[in-house]
Amino acid sequence: MAQVLEFKLPDLGEGLTEAEIVRWLVQVGDVVAVDQPVVEVETAKAMVEVPCPYGGVVTARFGEEGAELPVGAPLLTVAVGEGAEGHRPAADPGTDGGAARAGDQPGAGERRSEGSGNVLVGYGTSEAPARRRRVRPQGRASGAAAGSGTAGSGTAGSGTAGAGPSGAGVPGRANGRVRAAEPVDGPVPVISPLVRRLARENDLDLRELTGSGPDGLILRADVEYALRAAAAQGGRAAREAGPHPDGTVREQALVATAGAAATGSAGSTGSAVPPGDVRIPLKGVRGAVADKLARSRREIPDATCWVDADATELMRARAAMNAASGPKISLVALLARICTAALARFPELNSTVDTQAREIVRFDHVHLGFAAQTDRGLVVPVVRDAHARDAEALTSEFARLTEAARAGRLTPGELTGGTFTLNNYGVFGVDGSTPLVNHPEAAMLGVGRIVPKPWVHEGELAVRQVVQLSLTFDHRVCDGGTAGGFLRYVADCVEQPAVLLRTL
Repeated sequence: MAQVLEFKLPDLGEGLTEAEIVRWLVQVGDVVAVDQPVVEVETAKAMVEVPCPYGGVVTARFGEEGAELPVGAPLLTVAVGEGAEGHRPAADPGTDGGAARAGDQPGAGERRSEGSGNVLVGYGTSEAPARRRRVRPQGRASGAAAGSGTAGSGTAGSGTAGAGPSGAGVPGRANGRVRAAEPVDGPVPVISPLVRRLARENDLDLRELTGSGPDGLILRADVEYALRAAAAQGGRAAREAGPHPDGTVREQALVATAGAAATGSAGSTGSAVPPGDVRIPLKGVRGAVADKLARSRREIPDATCWVDADATELMRARAAMNAASGPKISLVALLARICTAALARFPELNSTVDTQAREIVRFDHVHLGFAAQTDRGLVVPVVRDAHARDAEALTSEFARLTEAARAGRLTPGELTGGTFTLNNYGVFGVDGSTPLVNHPEAAMLGVGRIVPKPWVHEGELAVRQVVQLSLTFDHRVCDGGTAGGFLRYVADCVEQPAVLLRTL
């Protein structure tokens, strides 16, 4: 006899508390397979396709397109088992309560699930919790030790202790390898569907991993680490993708939850709205941006310095590159290459402040964020390991992330973890700005438009391509001398690109 199981909106693994239904991928009455995407939702960070852990016939959907649902709310119900093909909903599809929920069915507590087994924590498909053996990490650091290893702002519960490229100190990793876990009887401890998809696309068995999260929870970083380790063991050169996610990464993801909190208070003042006035809820991307900027202004003692630079030679160098055979090089890629070279000379600006530990954490990698304007609002995709990429690779990655941003396909992982931000607001036709630091980073470089202006060149007045460069920095990580040195080096590279040859 068919059993009706309820699938709830899962925690997407980035601290987000709600999501908006963008598009249903299945209809009531459709047959779905295990792990088949059934709905596309939009969070304050990205568009995500949510897979269903059950295989069977969809009997009801909860929520119309455009509706917002909190994490844990029912998404749909699925009839599984014998007779599922002939099972149809008892109410109008697409409405709340369109079918009985799993807990309302006779013998719901005695059912045996027919799902995938490797689904979301809290929404597993094991027969009963008593049969599940939870894998616990070996030698986990105490809460105090983990807190001292974070590189973020120190928000409670913001993440686990960081680890270097060797993986030391990360549960489930020993001597630079991923330790295999015991076979798990029941759901694999995974929260994020993004983690499961990443593992599935790379043919990685999650049951072979021990997670580094609480109670053995498998995180995205564990999967990425395992893939790098597998590549290295196979003889392929694997470039380390940075330390284990720490408080900084988690802090940048958690900021999106503030947008949901803002919606709860919008319009709650009870004051009358005069005719013609409009109330616009601060939610989604707009809410996340608002809260992040407010936190930046509230917590970071920032200062800004700027300089005009003659970009004529940089534009000529780019034209010469693009005249040669090979992929075209973008201007933002050249500016990014200049940024990474400058950060190598002035590492103070590639850092964050751990307010709880009262420490400045300097990163040994550059994950370069760049501001991108989209229909959904301002987002900051992150180019991982920008310091290890040449101009061609940077151009390709900027193009990929920009296209994904405009299409709303950026994953939370592609929007978090930045260590420095490049903001090219010159595309809006403005000369200068005083950008706010992208919390919890320590600095942002702003680039204005490049326009012909009178300029004294080699002792004579000439028309040159001039750009204004602005650097906003956290005054806690360095003084004006360091910030000025960084900006002057950037300007020197813009004016004389050959300066970069010293660092190549």
